[in-house]
Amino acid sequence: MGDSPDSAAITVEGLWKIFGSRAQKVLDSEDRHLDQAALREKTGCTAAVRDVSFEVRPGEVFVVMGLSGSGKSTLVRCLTRLIEPSAGEIRIGGEDIGRASPARLREIRRHRVSMVFQHFGLLPHRKVIDNVAYGLEIQGTAKAARHARAAEILSLVGLDGYADAYPDQLSGGMQQRVGLARALAVDPQVMLFDEPFSALDPLIRRDMQAEVIRLHREVGKTMVFITHDLSEALKLGERIAIMRAGSIVQLGTAEELVGAPADDYVADFVRDVPRSHVLTLRWICREPEPGEPLDGPVLPATTLIMDAIGASSASSRPIRVVDGDDLVGVVDRVDLLTFLSDADVTVQA
Repeated sequence: MGDSPDSAAITVEGLWKIFGSRAQKVLDSEDRHLDQAALREKTGCTAAVRDVSFEVRPGEVFVVMGLSGSGKSTLVRCLTRLIEPSAGEIRIGGEDIGRASPARLREIRRHRVSMVFQHFGLLPHRKVIDNVAYGLEIQGTAKAARHARAAEILSLVGLDGYADAYPDQLSGGMQQRVGLARALAVDPQVMLFDEPFSALDPLIRRDMQAEVIRLHREVGKTMVFITHDLSEALKLGERIAIMRAGSIVQLGTAEELVGAPADDYVADFVRDVPRSHVLTLRWICREPEPGEPLDGPVLPATTLIMDAIGASSASSRPIRVVDGDDLVGVVDRVDLLTFLSDADVTVQA
């Protein structure tokens, strides 16, 4: 899977979660490979997570996406054993979470991993500053120190001046900022987000997505983000895992999912995405033809196709597509127009 286990922030190998009284018997038999309906009918069990493996790199925003019932929320809860896995291995920072004692597990949840849920879970009788400082209070941090840290984090999430307010005095978006601040206050290595914005109004949701991007840029935490919304996944995720019926059907960058969907299920997910807004010149550049001029504009291979249209319009020469000092290929107006025309047909279909 690329990185060695110790270099990954999170490593998941062969993870299963089967609900039901006969879960272990199902795991030990070929029944585990039955589809969801057949498994329930035969055994009464549900395989919510099926043989899932992946790694999350340090400082990465890793998105797990899927429809309701795909297993994504069960998966994220398994990472810290809020739901006990049926089988498989989970390592956070190289530590085997499955082998952690109850006391050690509490330490991991208090110090190394924070979760942000859809339902904020704020304490209504406590002021905002005490809600933010709650994790530090649990750790035993002195009041003055935890309030100083909470005030610092409130400023980071744009809630200066609200320290003495109570949760019911805040809007939904502001309450979710308090939830974010509470998760950040303990300075975790990893932050887990389980559909935190799905109950918010669309405009507030967009603002909170931008806030996560800004916070990630500023604090650089490893983040695992669960969502059922493709646009949210594409906006936030450096890599995206698409789940279906408990399994990961494709894991890759937004560009890889849109440009090369693994199957019809993924293709259907991404079919309405404007491809020129996601794919880069690397996907459409070609070898220069004999005698073709190579003195036109130069653009990196990572340039979005939509962003190359202006350069193409400004020059009759082909665009030279480069990776550092290396020529990857060329793209001319005809290439761009052909791609845009095909992309429009794909979206309308």
